[in-house]
Amino acid sequence: MAIEYMGLNNIQGPLAVIEGVDDTFYEEMVTVTLDSGERRIGRVIEITGDKAVIQVFEGTSNLSLTNTKTKFTGEPMRLALSKEMLGRTLDGIGRPIDGLGDYFADELRDVNGQPINPVAREYPNNFIQTGISSIDCLATLIRGQKLPIFSGDGMPHDDLAVKIARQAKIIDSCDESGDKFAIVFAAMGVKYDVANYFRKSFEESGVIGNVVMFLNLSNDPVVERIITPRCALTAAEYLAFKHDMHVLVILTDMTSYAEALREVSSSKGEIPSRKGFPGYLYSDFASLYERAGIIKDAKGSVTQVPILTMPNDDITHPIPDLTGYITEGQIVLSRELTLKGVYPPVAILPSLSRLMKDGIGEGFTREDHPDLANQLFAAYSKVEDAKSLASVIGEDELSNMDKKYIAFGKAFEEKFLSQGDYENRSISDTLELGWDLLGMLPKSELDRISDKMLNKYYKPV
Repeated sequence: MAIEYMGLNNIQGPLAVIEGVDDTFYEEMVTVTLDSGERRIGRVIEITGDKAVIQVFEGTSNLSLTNTKTKFTGEPMRLALSKEMLGRTLDGIGRPIDGLGDYFADELRDVNGQPINPVAREYPNNFIQTGISSIDCLATLIRGQKLPIFSGDGMPHDDLAVKIARQAKIIDSCDESGDKFAIVFAAMGVKYDVANYFRKSFEESGVIGNVVMFLNLSNDPVVERIITPRCALTAAEYLAFKHDMHVLVILTDMTSYAEALREVSSSKGEIPSRKGFPGYLYSDFASLYERAGIIKDAKGSVTQVPILTMPNDDITHPIPDLTGYITEGQIVLSRELTLKGVYPPVAILPSLSRLMKDGIGEGFTREDHPDLANQLFAAYSKVEDAKSLASVIGEDELSNMDKKYIAFGKAFEEKFLSQGDYENRSISDTLELGWDLLGMLPKSELDRISDKMLNKYYKPV
């Protein structure tokens, strides 16, 4: 039953406090009515005795302590869901902002989702092709996985997010129909020009019909930013498990989300933890990341690629640190490669996909993929050793083998890691390119590849 109260006891930042509240519950939605008749929505984020703390999405400016009416709806926040969402652009809490009007809702779902029983989970083992060689070959994205991208300020993570959304597809004989693959793209705290770039890129590439966009701009309320990824994941779960679609969820930027969480936590007067973030940052991240996966007997799946910017490129910062504990690997972008003009600037050695071994090889990609990936990793690590030695004694003093590794490293960065913005390589093209590069090294150096694979694929230059 909806109950309405008159007046507020306190206003602090985006939060309003009301006392004398009965029968309310955590995450309950409220409607706040101003003197002018304007209505705003909020939700209950804390309850202490008969006191409720309300998070007002549109902010608390112009709220009056005496004349504000607060109506408790008796329901959690729900998102209107329909397959008509595909091709639409919504704001951070799921309201259409593309000028096309509302869509017909098939059902309403709580944005907080439902926990997936671990016993009901299916182990992820199917390859998703992104068309990006460094990811497809060396840090393979698996359907149902959560694989974050660790970036830094000023690096091209936005371009990479668009490229993945534009090119990603299922490579599986039973899933070749394009209508079974969809992208849910959620941008949090982005500037207007960046949001416009995302929208235009999807429209121009023709993939917009398979994309649901949630855009929370930097001038939108901070509290809305906390809801945005939950709305996106609710939409993804609906498309995956109601309409049997394979959904790739791209969340950018999780750092903006965490900072919004810190700001609200500070407003509530909570005791801060590392770097001022709330102590429950880990469990809050887990409540988002663990919504990825495959459920037994369900034909659809939810795969996550969260993108986060590391403050000062510090991978030990709480945001990337905690994300790495929860997710199954990471793709790290390199500032050194960015300065060299390599795009996408994926740093191979610190990047990994923990589920990669179960989704590549014969029956998934190609029989030589595991051996080739291992050898490329090993060879590139020797390149780094040769570069370190060259910085001490000079490149001219290196041995012939070290010089070959230096040449291999340059070619690897220029031909394998570097791709044009619209260059979409199939997994076969990527693997063939890898073998072409290994042909620059003597056969005796390729100690991570079986003789059978060497005899079949090795092509000396």
